[in-house]
Amino acid sequence: MSPANETTADSHSPARANGTLCPQARRKFVLVAAILASALGFIDGSILAIAMPALRADLGASLAEAQWISNAYALTLSALILAGGAAGDRFGLRRAFVTGIALFIAASLACAVAPDPAILIAFRAIQGIGAAIMVPGSLAIIAKAYPKKERGRAIGIWAAVSALTTALGPVLGGFVLTTFGDGVWRAIFAINLPLGLISIYLLLAKVPADQPTEKRSLDLGGAALATLAFGLLAYGLTAMNAEGAGLMSGPAIVAGVVLLVVFIFYEHRRREPMIDLGLFRIRAFAGANLATFFLYFALSANLFYLPMLLIAGWRLSEAEVGFIFVPLSALIALLSGPVGHWSDRIGPRFPIASGSMVAAIAFAGLALLTHFGIHDFWIGTFPLMALMGLGMAQVVSPLSTAVMTSVEDRDTGAASGINNAVSRVGGLIAVAAMGSLAAWVYARMTGRAPGMPGFGEPPASGLAANLDAARVAASDSAFAAVAAVTALLCVLASLTAWFTVPGQASPWPRQTDDSRD
Repeated sequence: MSPANETTADSHSPARANGTLCPQARRKFVLVAAILASALGFIDGSILAIAMPALRADLGASLAEAQWISNAYALTLSALILAGGAAGDRFGLRRAFVTGIALFIAASLACAVAPDPAILIAFRAIQGIGAAIMVPGSLAIIAKAYPKKERGRAIGIWAAVSALTTALGPVLGGFVLTTFGDGVWRAIFAINLPLGLISIYLLLAKVPADQPTEKRSLDLGGAALATLAFGLLAYGLTAMNAEGAGLMSGPAIVAGVVLLVVFIFYEHRRREPMIDLGLFRIRAFAGANLATFFLYFALSANLFYLPMLLIAGWRLSEAEVGFIFVPLSALIALLSGPVGHWSDRIGPRFPIASGSMVAAIAFAGLALLTHFGIHDFWIGTFPLMALMGLGMAQVVSPLSTAVMTSVEDRDTGAASGINNAVSRVGGLIAVAAMGSLAAWVYARMTGRAPGMPGFGEPPASGLAANLDAARVAASDSAFAAVAAVTALLCVLASLTAWFTVPGQASPWPRQTDDSRD
């Protein structure tokens, strides 16, 4: 049977009659493809934080360039992820998903051979565009391939394997970097090629094409405004302590704020907006998203700058530092189910508030540890990261519950997409703002002494002992400032959740009444 005839036959199959994407025998291929595509983003992001000191040493990248190597990806992903989700409805889910994966792996190969930071930053931005199409497609294609009675189990498998790859990726990546040296950071991007090609093959050879479900507008104007607004804000925050660019910081931030206001007015006037701003009139929805911003700001800042401190500042090996990511992923994987049941019984308010406070204690502990120069990884840093993982495990599932139960059933997809974008914008702003804070504290402590490496930059061999001691002390103080700010933001997340998120799970009409209080 030819592929065309096979597709025609599938369109009349019991699977299609039941509203699923493909017959039962082929659903496993959808699940494997979705898991591999998710692994692309998870592995790429977590290992990059471990590899950043090696990457900076190899390419001669400044702290501001290191921030943009992370933020170029985060910017396009956060600004375009809602439009990327709509692309599946507009052009067909399989076609959009394959396109996103292909763009992601093509940009990954370009990143792997980038000769300098500027080119790497440019292709990281293209990677983010591919991810903006790929990330929402991963879960959506599972939901479309499996009937409702089987969907929960399939999503559970997807989530468990994704958590495993997120946990093991930095450990394996750190081992490879420690074993083979700094130049092997390029393999982080190259590994995306085989994973992506297998995923594309499974989708094209084993999964029937689906038809577009609705002719939704992609709102490219809104996506462009969001990209410019958040890009200018990130540039301004990054430039505050970048030599030669500090004078542009203020105007860039002002321009970003103005464009953000323009974006809000633009979305308000559109018939099919990228973001339904009316949802933010619901107090529980707005509060859950504000708590999400605070929490993911704190999480992203620590996971980006802590490896820099440990590897470049404390001279720990990448293999050792890779273990800081394990408690977060493992505890979320193990506890999300029980915490979800707990949240269903008592409402999401207490789990979010208490989990945020646990994370605040962990980050405050990191601030004190580094402030007093206690360089004990396994007795000090690792247990605090495990405590942070425990706090976040209390938060992740109830936050989703709070977002989803605060709106009507027809708005749950939009609400989930907005919450996803908010978490990524939080990470984008965190890396930009906290990098400037760390650079300012570090420069103030070192007095910009000649020959002194920048914050998070591996020192050159032969650095004088007094300069090296000053560098380590300044690195500790710089990260302590970052950790202290993020601890405060977690406290704000806890308070926000306590005063806005319902204490008992309740149907949507009661939420709308709360929103008018």
